[in-house]
Order: sequence, then C-alpha cells, then structure tokens
Amino acid sequence: MTQTPLANRIRPKTLSEFVGQEHLVGKKEIIRKLIESDQLPSMIFWGPPGSGKTTLAYIIANTTKSHFIHKSAVTTTLEEVRKAVKEAKERLEAYHQRTIFFLDEIHRFNKAQQDSFLPHVEKGTIILIGATTENPSFEVIGPLLSRSRVFVLNQLSPEELKIIVKRGLKELKAKIEPKALDFAIQASNGDARIALNAVEIATSLIKSGQKISLQLIKEVFQKQSLLYDRMGDEHYNTISAFIKSMRASNVDAALYYLARMIEAGEDPLFIARRMVIFASEDIGMAQPTALVVANEVFRVCETIGYPECAINLAHGTVYLAKAPKDRSAHNGLVEAQKDVKQHGNLPIPLEILNAPTKLMKNLGYGKGYEPYTKKDLLPKKLKGKKYFLSKKK
Repeated sequence: MTQTPLANRIRPKTLSEFVGQEHLVGKKEIIRKLIESDQLPSMIFWGPPGSGKTTLAYIIANTTKSHFIHKSAVTTTLEEVRKAVKEAKERLEAYHQRTIFFLDEIHRFNKAQQDSFLPHVEKGTIILIGATTENPSFEVIGPLLSRSRVFVLNQLSPEELKIIVKRGLKELKAKIEPKALDFAIQASNGDARIALNAVEIATSLIKSGQKISLQLIKEVFQKQSLLYDRMGDEHYNTISAFIKSMRASNVDAALYYLARMIEAGEDPLFIARRMVIFASEDIGMAQPTALVVANEVFRVCETIGYPECAINLAHGTVYLAKAPKDRSAHNGLVEAQKDVKQHGNLPIPLEILNAPTKLMKNLGYGKGYEPYTKKDLLPKKLKGKKYFLSKKK
C-alpha cells in the first residue's frame, strides 16, 4: 500500500475537479477571474480545517504554471524562507517564472517572521499565499494584510463532503455501507481530511471485498477523536463553541468545550488569548474588571503552563461566562470604523488641534478649546452621530 495519504493522492489539479467554495471559484467568481486574467495578488485563505485551502493553492500554481513552494509555519525557519526567496528571484530573472510561496498555518509565524515577507511581496519576487484557521485581523500583521487579498473559505457541506469521500473510496477500490457513510460525513464536521483519513484507516482494517460497516467507522473515529487538535486544526470549531457558550452565559457548556480543548492538547495561550478578547468584546463596560481577570489568566498560562494552568483556565471561564454582557464598546468601534472607511479622514475641528507654531495659531488651531466642553467634537460631516450606545440599567 502506498504511504502517500489518500487526501494527497486524490487532490484535484484543476478548478473543474475542485469541490466547494463556489463563491470563490465558480464561473465569474473572483479567484477564477484572477487565474484566468493571470493577475495574481498575494492572498490569505481563511477558513476551517479541511475546506480546501492547500488544494486551492496547488491548483492556482498548476493552472498559472508558477513554481510552487509548500511550507508549514510550524516547521519552517527564517533561513529556509530566505533561501526560497533567493531562488525565486533567480528563477524570475532567468526563466520569467513566478513563484508561489504557500505557507500553511501562517498565524504560527510571529511578527518578525511575517515581516520578513514584506519586501519580497511588495517587489513581486514571490506571490505569498498564507492559509489560516484563525482570524487574520488578529493573527496576520497589518502591513502584510494590506498587501494581500483575504478570501474566506466556508466549511464544506455534507453534500460536498460526500462527493470527496466517494472519490476517495473509488481510489481505494472500497465500498461502504450507506449508514457508515452518513456517519463519517457527520463526524467529520466539514473536514475533508478527517473523512478521508477515516475511510482510509477503515479500509486497511477489512478484507478485500468487505464493506466498511457503521461499527467499524465509529471505532475509527473514536480512536482519532483526541488527536484532532494536535496540529491546530479542529480547534476552529471547538473554540467557536467555547466562545458562544460563554456569550450565552452557559457555564456548563463553556467548561465542556474547554475540557475538550485541554484534553486535545490545545495551546493554553490560544485559549487564554480568546478569553482576553472576549472580556472586552462581549463583557466590556458591564464588568470592566473582566479584562483584568482574563489578562491574568493569560499571564498565568504563560508562567506555569499545563497541567496546572488548566485550573486557571477553568476559573477564568466560569468568571467570564457568569459575568453580565455588554457589547456597546465593541459595537461603537465597529460603527466608527464604518464611517472612517466610508468618509476617509474627515477634517478634525480646529479647536481640538494643537497649535505649536505661530502660523497654526493664526490659522485658528486650538481656538476656543475648552477641556471639559460638552460640544460635539466630531468632524462636521458626522455632527450628532452616536457610536457608544450604553445599555440602560
């Protein structure tokens, strides 16, 4: 039996073979247009595990005849990046061939490591495609984000997943009972890689000509269940359930999803970081001390690590779940950001500008300034606008 994983053996090579993400690769959709026009920007693919991020990068490289480099941020060093960029520059100059540098789990590169891509992306030496299960707004540095197009991939639907699994079974020359197939689709939670791994393992456990039974596929999933998170994939769904449980003030559900992440070996700093964000985003002004508690949980996780910090995570989880909720500060920021994007940098009222020079004073900078005024200090075009709408107690 070949040692190449089934997911790699049946990986689509063209868009016509690709399953899912019709909003990106369908006829007249953005990624298909970019490929057909041969105008490729650097890109960030953000989506849940097993949704096709790596496959899509391979297809783009194959379709555009670009040289393809596939690295993982978990194992790649800066020295390897520099070497790849040097070779990309030589390839471009000698053969006019572009290089697509695909970096899986780009969120695991720190700021300095991500910074190293900037000049090469800017000059066009490489086309960077970063894949992440994390929100790039928080995990990818601003300068790199502004030089890239962000594309959001959706979780695969059961119908799409069924198409992929059937392709895998055809490659394996295996058959599966209908109920076993339905269970595999449901248990994979939209992750094509998990589904394909499961049927591949199940096939190796049966004799030629036998069908994969419901009992066997259940046993395979039970053995895999606690391994899902070791490389930072399945946590996408679990952390979402964890946050939503705290938002609903459902302490028991929040502790359950916390336990799942802990048992799966999730990075405690990943969990604690989300708790810090949650403290301001969802609790906010209803209980400002929540941010202090969440930040202390993060610091403790940094200091002592597992297994002891699991207790601190539980302490923080219960506190945040039980705390009153008020998203008014976060919502106010979102509304203000909309106006900034729509109107750009509107002129600031002169009275709240400093006047360090005589010319600026003559122009009216700082004139009429009152430290504790109740005047509207927004730009003229936004006078009377209210962003912070606090909850009435």
